[in-house]
Amino acid sequence: QVQLVESGGGLVQAGGSLRLSCAASGRTFSTYNMGWFRQAPGKEREFVAAISWNGGNTYYADSMKGRFTISKDNAENTVYLQMNSLKPEDTAVYYCAADGRRGMQRISLRVLSRDYDYWGQGTQVTVSS
Repeated sequence: QVQLVESGGGLVQAGGSLRLSCAASGRTFSTYNMGWFRQAPGKEREFVAAISWNGGNTYYADSMKGRFTISKDNAENTVYLQMNSLKPEDTAVYYCAADGRRGMQRISLRVLSRDYDYWGQGTQVTVSS
């Protein structure tokens, strides 16, 4: 099992940048594929990006490609989301999540929130126009 704590959210002007962090507890963090999701008021939780257990493979939602970068530091038990060129429509609570699959099941990166097993409490990102 892993526990996740997000940080780094805040208020930023359009065009600005933020770096979100997700610190994980537990010795098995290095074995998990990780994902970032977001949820705006009145909307469903939305996939943002995912990264493989060893950081070798990443996948992004189309609207985030070229602006957001996900990375994973297994030595620090942390996954990051660097967000550049932020837009007001990026305003949401951002969550990190861990995919609990093991072994060869981890080959594919998942984009549905229901496929992730562990979640953080979220961090608010607000982008002003």
